[in-house]
Amino acid sequence: MRIRELNVNEEPPIDLLLLADPSRKLIGEYLNRGICYVAENNKEIIGVYVLLPTRPVTIELVNIAVSEIEQGKGIGKLLVMDAIQKSKAKGYKTIEVGTGNSSIGQLALYQKCGFRITGVDSDFFLRHYEDKIFENGIWCRDMIRMSQELI
Repeated sequence: MRIRELNVNEEPPIDLLLLADPSRKLIGEYLNRGICYVAENNKEIIGVYVLLPTRPVTIELVNIAVSEIEQGKGIGKLLVMDAIQKSKAKGYKTIEVGTGNSSIGQLALYQKCGFRITGVDSDFFLRHYEDKIFENGIWCRDMIRMSQELI
């Protein structure tokens, strides 16, 4: 597997990005401002993440997804760790991520990768998404904010 920056003339893997974020509008907004990376296996894109600079020394991991057929193989963790390494290499001091209160697997993954919970953005998904989101039988309403110092 190889992780690389998306080429300028290359279309982003929207179907994969939609696995992590159901809003085409929000995906379009952060793709325009961020850097998209893809994971390839035999020239097939199987994973994606987007890094978005938010403040002078802070970057946010705003979308991370692995194709459904490839999930459960540790690729998500490899993508998160790659995002951390690339952020460090670019000189960022902090990396942040936000996920839904219902995203139990993602909350565990981010903590295993060294992120700590820093806050809750109550009703984030009610304010930014038209349709209700349910995951793991839980109504996704709040954004759990997490961060990691890059040293």
